[in-house]
Amino acid sequence: MDPVPERAPEVPLIDLRGAAEPASIRSARRIPATDDLAGARLGLQQRGPDNLRRRVARAIRRFAVLLGGDALAYVVVRQCVRAVSEGAVLGAPIGNVVARLVPRGKLGGFEVLAALVLGLLVTGNYGQGYERRNPGRLFLGSALAAALPLWGSAWSGGFERMLVSYAALTVVLWAALLIERVVLDHAVALVIPPERSAAQTLFVGSAADCMAALESASFEPRVGFRSVGFVDLHQPPAPGALGHISRFSTLLQRSGAETVVVCGHLPETRFHEIVDAALVAGCELLAVPRAFEVGGLEPVPLRRGGMLMIKLTTPRLRGPQYLVKRVIDVVGAGLGLVVLAPVFGVIAALVKLDSPGPVFFRQPRVGQARRFFRILKFRTMRVGADTERADLLGQNLYQDGRLFKMKEDPRVTRVGRSLRRISLDELPQLVNVLRGEMSLVGPRPPMPSEVDLYEAHHYARFDVKPGLTGPWQVVGRNDITDFEHIITLETNYIRHWSLALDFLILAKTVPAVLLRRGAH
Repeated sequence: MDPVPERAPEVPLIDLRGAAEPASIRSARRIPATDDLAGARLGLQQRGPDNLRRRVARAIRRFAVLLGGDALAYVVVRQCVRAVSEGAVLGAPIGNVVARLVPRGKLGGFEVLAALVLGLLVTGNYGQGYERRNPGRLFLGSALAAALPLWGSAWSGGFERMLVSYAALTVVLWAALLIERVVLDHAVALVIPPERSAAQTLFVGSAADCMAALESASFEPRVGFRSVGFVDLHQPPAPGALGHISRFSTLLQRSGAETVVVCGHLPETRFHEIVDAALVAGCELLAVPRAFEVGGLEPVPLRRGGMLMIKLTTPRLRGPQYLVKRVIDVVGAGLGLVVLAPVFGVIAALVKLDSPGPVFFRQPRVGQARRFFRILKFRTMRVGADTERADLLGQNLYQDGRLFKMKEDPRVTRVGRSLRRISLDELPQLVNVLRGEMSLVGPRPPMPSEVDLYEAHHYARFDVKPGLTGPWQVVGRNDITDFEHIITLETNYIRHWSLALDFLILAKTVPAVLLRRGAH
């Protein structure tokens, strides 16, 4: 087991505070952490997308290899059945029996291969680890695949004859798949040793529970796991442990783990910390086993090497849903820019005529994983208004310095005041959505100077992309003056995120804007 380094590797950071910023702020620039806990969370946030990409890439490779093996197995079976039924291999008597059991043409087309792939997909035979060679699942997949091309025979060739052909075809496909999957696993292991392709796995719990899981067949490299050590629940940590659970975020960051396994029962507060850190880092989270009652988590039964486990996940961890959300963002922002193009033209002309200066206003904001980006708005203030902000802090609507808003801001132009009332100044952020810096729905992106005042738990709002609208905007916007209340709203949105929730917030945004709830 590799020793834990004395210090975590430093993440290159560029602090733009107090310095003139270049014309283009790249997404790689990040706000430095203000303390050890924040630094660990920042590292986990930055690793999250990489972990997700690795899991997706591994799933694609697995599917491609299995699909190729299944197609090859089908071609081999088809040729063997044809050779036997024609009497070329085992003689005419056996050939006649095979020809009656599997009539000519029933294995003679790519529609059967398509049915086979569909049957295996539906029954979950392209999963990871033990599941891809589970005999029961493979039998179900073969049975479904055999039923699809033989369905017509039940009406044209007799039901009894169809049942015999169906049973024979199911057994042939099943035997071929069982052999193919075992051979394929061994062949892949010869080319790519399991240790290289397995996910780096960190165990957490008592030393006894962790060692029991580590020594079980369920977490061997051939199943898809490679241990990087364990984090002990007890103090002082047991010999061989990476450290105590109180330093889990730092240890997870240093370990480079893609999977976290919770072993046995943890105190509720510790369990929440483990869940939060693992989800922020984009890690796959497994439990062996324990009771859990954490809001927003969904248990998914998972069997690896004969051991039943529970995969703990939230909607924000699901790659396909992230992809759908991104597609919706791109389509929605693209359509919005096209449909609203005439409105953009009118607003641009009014802004230009109302006061000297550019039409658009660009300002540094902080997005997902605390990356800098420039938010785009229609200009609603006179040029140089940012330099006057310090003189106006005494008139801030909020008592908290992490928020700033004035009811009658003297810097706002006449056209700007009208635009702000119905949030038309925010429309250019559709460009930020198209560029992937923002989403249609999410927490609002703060300014770097506001983030300087954050505490560690406030960084939760950086777990996802900021949004054009979000829970704060539809609930009350500037009428909500408690920053902790805002963080609670946004954290609940992140933990319970779903596409339906996004659509609900988008639907509520329209009346909230038109009725000017909380707008100043």
